[in-house]
Amino acid sequence: MSAPAGVGIGWRPEIAGFVAELPGLRFVEVVAESLPPSGPLPPGLAALRGRGVTVVPHGVRLSLGGAEPVDPARVDHLAAVAELVDAPLVSEHIAFVRAGGLEAGHLLPLPRSRAAVDAVCANVARVQERLPVPIALEPIAALFDWPDDELDEAAFLTEILDRSGALLLLDIANVHANARNRNTDPLDLLDRLPLERVAYVHVAGGAEHGGFYHDTHTDPVPPPVLELIGELCARRRPPALLLERDGGYPPAQALRAELDAIAAASGFPVVT
Repeated sequence: MSAPAGVGIGWRPEIAGFVAELPGLRFVEVVAESLPPSGPLPPGLAALRGRGVTVVPHGVRLSLGGAEPVDPARVDHLAAVAELVDAPLVSEHIAFVRAGGLEAGHLLPLPRSRAAVDAVCANVARVQERLPVPIALEPIAALFDWPDDELDEAAFLTEILDRSGALLLLDIANVHANARNRNTDPLDLLDRLPLERVAYVHVAGGAEHGGFYHDTHTDPVPPPVLELIGELCARRRPPALLLERDGGYPPAQALRAELDAIAAASGFPVVT
């Protein structure tokens, strides 16, 4: 299967009918843990595969940033799903979701320390040994920084990518959220990241609440995120961008408008 290209959308059962009707769609992303490793695929996703749409499994439960080694069964599930959909790559988060057997139920940020770099790289190596395809790593949105940070975000991410050999899944909405909440310049991060390693880009909406910007995936993509897409493409246009929606699904017309806005900001053809 070919690599992600153009403008895509996260496949969810709630919007499967809408996604199926997008004539110019070339790739989708699916939450890996939502699929059985031996199939069958949901009918809507199987139909997309049948017409040559690339499917990228996106993991949310590996806990790559945990101090404990990744669970081999979870890695094998991700590998099986990758083979099931004939994926060109998979993706996961630079985060942890469990410790000491306790599940957080949420993607949690790592301290940007040398020890955290070691832990992530060790787990990525364990994962890559069992995967049939490359992995792309996604930095998450975070509402706080740990007090013992040793590296800034750009240095932390670059060292992980250099040492692990992984690709980068850049979430441009997370870039906006983190800069807004830390009172930093998002363009500084874009200028210092190895953009040549970007496999594809996430785009999502968010909302202000309690003095923080929350990456909700249930709100419209705001203008500053669309502007950052333009800034990113001016530096190095990524191969593909993908709209994430995980609830609060608007009418089809609004979803089409979001996809068209992403296409306009990036210079890719519309998929609607």
